[in-house]
Amino acid sequence: MIFFQEKIDRLCVQWNKKPLTEEIFYRLCKRHKVTVHELTLTTSGFYYCVKKKHFIAVDSRLKPPKKLFVLFHEFAHYLMHAPDTGATANFYGVGGRTRKEREADAFALCALMPRTWIEDGTLLENAADEGFPAEMLKERTDLFEKHGI
Repeated sequence: MIFFQEKIDRLCVQWNKKPLTEEIFYRLCKRHKVTVHELTLTTSGFYYCVKKKHFIAVDSRLKPPKKLFVLFHEFAHYLMHAPDTGATANFYGVGGRTRKEREADAFALCALMPRTWIEDGTLLENAADEGFPAEMLKERTDLFEKHGI
């Protein structure tokens, strides 16, 4: 986890300290040369790498905050799981809940609902204002209770 934390800290976006926005997501992608495509998909989104070039595809029909969650989830795959060579793809919601999927979910949850919301007691209020579904709120609370992040 320390290795991941170092990568996250180098982003310089106050991850898990303030809610990250779609604007911040696109700035990160530009800085890291990750191309984002919004398309009509049969899955919510996926990350893929071809010839050392990185891509995120997201279903253009997703509404906030689900879309933002998927975008940060896929960025987490780039940040934490990107291959050095070869081709790969990670599809959101396809297959089992692997360690990599749980890590990507944790990254996205903390990006959207920072620890500060939990610590200052405003998680429920802020989550409601942003339209987060109850299941995301529960996952975020569980993540804090189990891992302290």
